[in-house]
Amino acid sequence: MDLDIRYANHPDDVQRYTTQELRRHFLVETVFEANAAKLTYSHVDRIIAGGIMPVTEAVGLEAGKEMGVDYFFERREAGVINIGGKGVITLDGESFELDRRDGLYIGMGVKDIAFESASADDPAKFYFNSAPAHRGYPHTHIQISQANPVHLGAAETSNKRTIYQYVHPAVCQSCQLVMGLTMLESGSIWNTMPCHTHERRMEVYFYFDMDDSARVFHFMGQPQETRHLLVGNEQAVISPSWSIHSGAGTSNYTFIWGMVGENQTFDDMDHVQPAELR
Repeated sequence: MDLDIRYANHPDDVQRYTTQELRRHFLVETVFEANAAKLTYSHVDRIIAGGIMPVTEAVGLEAGKEMGVDYFFERREAGVINIGGKGVITLDGESFELDRRDGLYIGMGVKDIAFESASADDPAKFYFNSAPAHRGYPHTHIQISQANPVHLGAAETSNKRTIYQYVHPAVCQSCQLVMGLTMLESGSIWNTMPCHTHERRMEVYFYFDMDDSARVFHFMGQPQETRHLLVGNEQAVISPSWSIHSGAGTSNYTFIWGMVGENQTFDDMDHVQPAELR
């Protein structure tokens, strides 16, 4: 298991970052690697985010010195959304088959875990978010048809999209993790605009369903001190609670969001209108 450690950043410091420093601290450039769990551990609310891509062999999860526990899920929960081919996740002998766009909530306490692909020619790509947990809730297999859809935006404002809430109180129980998938319709390029912050929760965005040449301008920073990152296909951005998180693409795209923090109230947001941004 490859675990990249990222430390927290004060917003006053971020104002002085160069482009390369912004990318080094907040952008996760490689999320998937064949036959590996490639994860990033952020000290912002201690979220772990990344990709697990079994191709010719099963992939497991370990708990090293960075976590200080005997096994990965001793004090953690997780959400998984598969963006690749069909795969199987086995939790202490119980197997869950995940098709493309299927999700799985994994409760605290699992000791033996394995991620596998049904075909090496079309491997599963399990996008993974994990948060500290205080109790175990039941594992829950969530097909996209079982996720809670929320329709937002309009073609006139180039932000017509559907939010699918997977790990969410409307769908399944979790300790603090909230996770879902947002799909933009053809001709729409903006997500989360007008934008917002939520001081009570951090967030990680993972962008995909993009051509290799396409990019998303991901806007971040305090509302009065915005910055941006150029994000490619299957890359992720760590968004601290003090930062806006909004994007505009060179074409439409899909992204997975995962939130960790004080509450699970999806609409607990401090809204910022475009005219207020700097």
